[in-house]
Amino acid sequence: MTSPHQPPTPPVIRQRAADPAWVAALIQEGVHPLLARIFAARGVHSKAELDSALASLLNPKPMSNIEEAAAALSQAIGQGQHLLVVADFDADGATACALAIRGLRRFGARVDFLVPDRFVFGYGLTPALVDHAHRLYEHDPVDWIITVDNGISSVTGVERAQALGMQVLVTDHHLPGKTLPNTLIVNPNLPGCPFGSKNLAGVGVMFYVLMALRAHVRDVLQWPAEKIPRLDDLLPIVALGTVADVVTLDANNRRLVAQGLQRLRKGNSFAGLNALFAVSGLDVRQATSSHLGFSIGPRINAAGRLGDMSVGIQCLIEDDFDQAMALASELDAMNQERREIESQAREEAAAQALARFQELAPQLQQSPGLGIVLHDANWHQGVIGLIAGKLKEQFYRPTIVLTNDGDSGRVKGSCRSIPGVHIRDVLERVDTLNPGLLLAFGGHAMAAGLSLMAADLPRFTEEFQRVLSSTVDAATLQQTLDMDGPLAATDMRLDLAYLLADQVWGQGFPAPVFVNEFRVISQRRLKERHLKLLLALEGETKSAGIEAIWFNAAADLPGRAKLAYRLSSNEWQGRSSLQLEVVGVA
Repeated sequence: MTSPHQPPTPPVIRQRAADPAWVAALIQEGVHPLLARIFAARGVHSKAELDSALASLLNPKPMSNIEEAAAALSQAIGQGQHLLVVADFDADGATACALAIRGLRRFGARVDFLVPDRFVFGYGLTPALVDHAHRLYEHDPVDWIITVDNGISSVTGVERAQALGMQVLVTDHHLPGKTLPNTLIVNPNLPGCPFGSKNLAGVGVMFYVLMALRAHVRDVLQWPAEKIPRLDDLLPIVALGTVADVVTLDANNRRLVAQGLQRLRKGNSFAGLNALFAVSGLDVRQATSSHLGFSIGPRINAAGRLGDMSVGIQCLIEDDFDQAMALASELDAMNQERREIESQAREEAAAQALARFQELAPQLQQSPGLGIVLHDANWHQGVIGLIAGKLKEQFYRPTIVLTNDGDSGRVKGSCRSIPGVHIRDVLERVDTLNPGLLLAFGGHAMAAGLSLMAADLPRFTEEFQRVLSSTVDAATLQQTLDMDGPLAATDMRLDLAYLLADQVWGQGFPAPVFVNEFRVISQRRLKERHLKLLLALEGETKSAGIEAIWFNAAADLPGRAKLAYRLSSNEWQGRSSLQLEVVGVA
């Protein structure tokens, strides 16, 4: 029987192919041979693609409407108008909001922020949220609403704002629907937008708007040089949101993240970021993209999942370290609570998913394109996206996890998908074939959200599976694990582990995983969950052994094993040593 912690079929191990000519060209340009092999296997064929200099960032000008947005913001700031940033309630939305507040205030803007309570207003700029903002600032009316990481689907919300006399600038990166809000929009995914990267996170879009505003005051308004604000020190916030939102790290996004990490490692970043590293038990001077994605991002996200994302935003805009530490500690506590809630719900959902697969086993033989749709009224709205992501990883199927939306009679869901299944397009197809079935939906290829009436859930499940079955084949649902081949004994060195750690890895540009045959010299359990190992390369007789760790190892290893691992370091009591991080048996 399939374990709830395993996909229905084992993954196929593949070695990434690196074009020898690309490898040679990179080495000729001065790239370390190991990195040249790794980069070439990820499609890099020129050192120019690895250039992380600020000057190499794409120019803002080609982005549709960005110069008009800069001119509008400049005029509003010059006239002392009241700006209100409306954020999304995830880490990308929080960082985009903090970036907007910090950046716009440097230009002299009078700006506040508002983030919707996901349990009251739902997602995006809704008419109800606009009315709330109108009441909240009735003694100082809002002239401009600026959305960050949302707004591309807020047609009725924009209409309501305009009816109340507010102008709206939408900055977003999500895929547009059939109908766009009738307002000024900056989004690299707008139809026909010639900007060279479609993968900017919401925080990246806002950073580009600020760059365009800076160019406007410099070139059009001709501000004196000493008055023009700097923006480069904001890049740590951009890096955090970009990594945390798991957008594809194309060359331009890698530059944004690399620049942010460089500034973090200098130790002179903002108080809130330094405090978040401190409560995470991490040294900010050794910051990596992995730290941003797996430690700092989740703590920011916890605020939006369980309570008020304003705490996360306030932490990122706080300049007093003591205040920042208090806010970071609050976020850390929320994250611990989130983990406990998620853990219980995930176990329940995994058991349900396993039972569902067993029930559908005969159909899966005939139609392997089925996904997972699970609903439980008791699951917390704030963690259903995390649960969907975990189930997607365990079962390697497009997954939708839903829970009740209060007493409204509606259910809300989060979707996570696999490569080759564009989940937003699947939802759009369901919507096209069944008008009115979905009350709302939106997102992108790998993640989306939706809402519908609870009574319609059986029908939706059937239609969702029907669309999947007609568009997804068995090959798409065969999980593959891409490896970077074996490492020579001479490459198993601490300096190369540090070299790899210094690079920017993430979605679409994954950290390297190597495969070698090992002899297991010794192994012991840590906390009954992890395996502490001493390994020797097969055929290597002179080595004293290589330390390794396998977190959450399912079983002990035999005397010989072919292991997939990452080259890493072990920092303990001031001592640094090479350590292999085992990720599985190949």
